[in-house]
Amino acid sequence: MSGVPPQAAQAAEIGERILEAAEHLFYGQGIQAIGVDAIAAAAHVSKRTLYRHFPSKDLLVAAYLQRRAHALISHEGDPCERVLKAFAGLEHWFASSRFRGCPFVNAVSELGAEPTHPAVVVAVRLKEERRAWFERAMREAGADDPADLADQLMIVFEGAIATALVRGGGAGIARSAKAAVMTLLAGAGITCAATPAPRRRA
Repeated sequence: MSGVPPQAAQAAEIGERILEAAEHLFYGQGIQAIGVDAIAAAAHVSKRTLYRHFPSKDLLVAAYLQRRAHALISHEGDPCERVLKAFAGLEHWFASSRFRGCPFVNAVSELGAEPTHPAVVVAVRLKEERRAWFERAMREAGADDPADLADQLMIVFEGAIATALVRGGGAGIARSAKAAVMTLLAGAGITCAATPAPRRRA
């Protein structure tokens, strides 16, 4: 990090390592099942160091969710292309051996009895941001009712994730979801060219 003091660079690297460990454990095994001891061990830091970066487990969970905020969201290309890329990206995600459903829904399912929990607040906000992203795209595409169409796209998107988690066979479900989106857009008078699936990320 050019121009960044060594101590700050080291702190940033440690913080990122903690978040990587938290993401792996919280998403893979559940928030309630994982304590800060396990995360500190996985990140190769002491509990004291972990708490210096994240003063509480609640704030660490919120930071882990925030880290995943922009997954499958693109701001490049025309509005149809952006929306179809999001659905094409589901296919690769569902094929991952680590796929455990939506991290935001999982967090609300585990912590939803505490609506003011920092992680629940983040999860709800990020879901609304995704819906708003769909709405902006549909407004740019010229939809008569972009808000309603965004709600429909969110239902298909969320439903695909839940179905892939419960039933498996994610590739077929992702393709069916994308086909349903094409039908929704065509019904709204929006014509989109088919968008190829994105390259698999390393």
